[in-house]
Amino acid sequence: MQFIYADVAGEPNLSLHVKDYSHIFKVRRVAIGQKLDWRNLKDSNLYTYEIESITKKEAILKLINIKETKDISTCNLHVGWCVVEPKTIEKNIAMLNEMGVKKVTFVYADFSQKNYKIDEERLRRILINSSEQSGRSILMELEVLNSVQEYLEKYPCSAIIDFSQNYLSQDVEVSNFLVGPEGGFSEEERKLFEKRKIFGLKSTNILKSETAVVGVCAKIIL
Repeated sequence: MQFIYADVAGEPNLSLHVKDYSHIFKVRRVAIGQKLDWRNLKDSNLYTYEIESITKKEAILKLINIKETKDISTCNLHVGWCVVEPKTIEKNIAMLNEMGVKKVTFVYADFSQKNYKIDEERLRRILINSSEQSGRSILMELEVLNSVQEYLEKYPCSAIIDFSQNYLSQDVEVSNFLVGPEGGFSEEERKLFEKRKIFGLKSTNILKSETAVVGVCAKIIL
């Protein structure tokens, strides 16, 4: 664990419920006088606190140092990901966070199951845990849009990942792209792609949505 998350990190004193941080105060059994690094995932500061007291219910920490760190953990890549099964999203989103993706917009495409609901709070918890482990200092942004048309109106310069002989390569500069759901894009949605950058992938296999998302991000970032 590179640091510990607390929304209020940065205040002169922290008063934390032990049950909310049971891994730190009960499992790791930190002691009074020990120093711990915290982030609020809203700025690039690393806040060091010293533990002043611990009871069964509460721990009091005092801020002793602030270190501003340049955020090199994120890039400007924005991913449009048409909604697939939530379990699939939850299983793969941490990888995008660790690679440094700036933002993910979930889009309800024609072939997305409308009963799939994006639990943003659950995803946020996954991202916080991922950031604590990887050291990412700014949390990845999340957004939900109701249609491909709405997405393209909001992000008119977005590239499209679809079947195409125009293969995506590392020489191509892409800062925003959209990947379809299982089953791909509908014909009505493809009509919206006229005059837009459409890239294909060289794999001869048909990729799952999540494989395409992670693969494209890896090609662009890593």
